[in-house]
Amino acid sequence: MVDEPRPSGTIRVLVVDDHDLFRAGLASLLGARPDIEVVAQASGGQMAVRLAAELHPDVILMDVQMPDLDGAEATRLILSRQPSVRVVALTVVSDDRDVAAILAAGACGFLAKDTPMEGVVLAIRAAAQGAAWLSPRATEVVLDRVRRDPAVHQPEPSRIDDLSARERDVLRLIARGMENAEIAEALGISPRTAKNHVSSVLAKLGQPSRVQAAVYAVRRGLS
Repeated sequence: MVDEPRPSGTIRVLVVDDHDLFRAGLASLLGARPDIEVVAQASGGQMAVRLAAELHPDVILMDVQMPDLDGAEATRLILSRQPSVRVVALTVVSDDRDVAAILAAGACGFLAKDTPMEGVVLAIRAAAQGAAWLSPRATEVVLDRVRRDPAVHQPEPSRIDDLSARERDVLRLIARGMENAEIAEALGISPRTAKNHVSSVLAKLGQPSRVQAAVYAVRRGLS
């Protein structure tokens, strides 16, 4: 049997997890999506680094805790060589240090392993388009850690004054982990208008994603 060719624009994904059954099952479910191609599976961080260099995937689903090389270090090594690769962490959210470490290493998203498959697919698509994606629980963990960490109160350049009153409202809602549709409903505006406001906020603050904007807002006391 010859596999049908994948359509152009297919998202090439590398799945990394040291639990064989979970990894194989996830890869199988993702591979059934017409716009996703699982190019390989890796059972550890070192293998992930090697396969990423060989296969140049668009998105990597990365387990955080692995015995040979943890997800944060693997992510750091991969992105140092291939900065265009998008890494989404997929693991059990049990320790907020794991979340902070892999995001600091450059991951653009973080999902709990019990995330429904549709959520995983949406995160992969968002990552491929350059957006960040955090599960609600991961967002809570990240922002709570920022609030508790004394280091976040160090002085930093502020561009808050560049935002309009409405944009500040949008930034506060971003810091609460709200998506565009939720922001639109909360402010009584259209989803398109909410999206435009979010884009404007990111541009004015010089933040690459809504995750970084949320952290910025918390550090400025706007959450």
